[in-house]
Amino acid sequence: MTKVTVFNTKDRKFCCRQEQRSFKLAERFFDLWLRGDSVPKRFSLISLLVVCSLSSMPRAAYAQALIPHTLQLDAAKLEQQGLSLAQEAAQLAQFQQFELALPRARLASQLAPKNDKVWFLLGGLYLQNKNVDGGIAALKKAESLNPKNGDIQFALGSAHFQQQKYQEAIGEFQAGLKLKPNDSDGLFDLGNAYYMLGKLPDALVQYNKAVSSNKKFWPAINNVGLILYEQGNVQGAIKQWQSAVAIEKQAAEPRLALGVALYTKGDRQQGLAMGEAALRIDNKYGDLDFLKQNLWGTRLLSDTKKFLQSPRIQSAIHPPENPTASKQQPAQ
Repeated sequence: MTKVTVFNTKDRKFCCRQEQRSFKLAERFFDLWLRGDSVPKRFSLISLLVVCSLSSMPRAAYAQALIPHTLQLDAAKLEQQGLSLAQEAAQLAQFQQFELALPRARLASQLAPKNDKVWFLLGGLYLQNKNVDGGIAALKKAESLNPKNGDIQFALGSAHFQQQKYQEAIGEFQAGLKLKPNDSDGLFDLGNAYYMLGKLPDALVQYNKAVSSNKKFWPAINNVGLILYEQGNVQGAIKQWQSAVAIEKQAAEPRLALGVALYTKGDRQQGLAMGEAALRIDNKYGDLDFLKQNLWGTRLLSDTKKFLQSPRIQSAIHPPENPTASKQQPAQ
């Protein structure tokens, strides 16, 4: 499983899977934004201070004082409007209304150009919309405003991962982990980058660290199973996938992998049942190309190809049309 995803709400792989389901990159940005203090409450206080300062000045100084104070008040209004727009953009993105969210975030970055969270949000939206260069530029701006935010490094790593620049991605993930050493998503993403470079022992170390940080982080458990299967440790892989399914019963990937492993090992009925259940959850897993994008290795793909040819699995991938619904079609 990778995580350069564009968001399925079930799968929690945050940064390095080249598929539309668990890379949930923007989701991290939006969640962080909505948990933050995005709209300051200080505007009314600023207005009061300006009014008080004006009323207390001698009349002779009033004309000279009026213009600069008006400019300060307008700047505060613009910043507040920008932060309000960013809040709207984050909320729209939570409902996957990305086309509506992006222009709001762009305008917010112009109205509140010194707010790193706004640039962070904009970068996430650009990446969600496949504009990687725009995403990197916005994230670099966020980094310049707040170099101590490890999530920005993780996001930059995800962007480089999308570009298939895995060594650069590793550098960004490592930088983020210096700031947030126990971040399970960051550890997982680093493991995926190592995996893509064929450094499986290094990937395994990072996946295990992610699980140590978060015992219920099933995507890392799943990927440990992928590595063990390629190394010939089928029983070890089965245990990993069983653990992942126990944590997240609606996770299609470990359920399908478990079905393939059981079927190949000789437990065909149980394997087929697991495979059917996985494909009912998400039948995209019946596509070998999709599985390859999710880091399934050569050995597992070969066994999966045979598994998918089973009539029961083919029926799960391509369920027959509802005959009742067909009868209800009006006559032409």
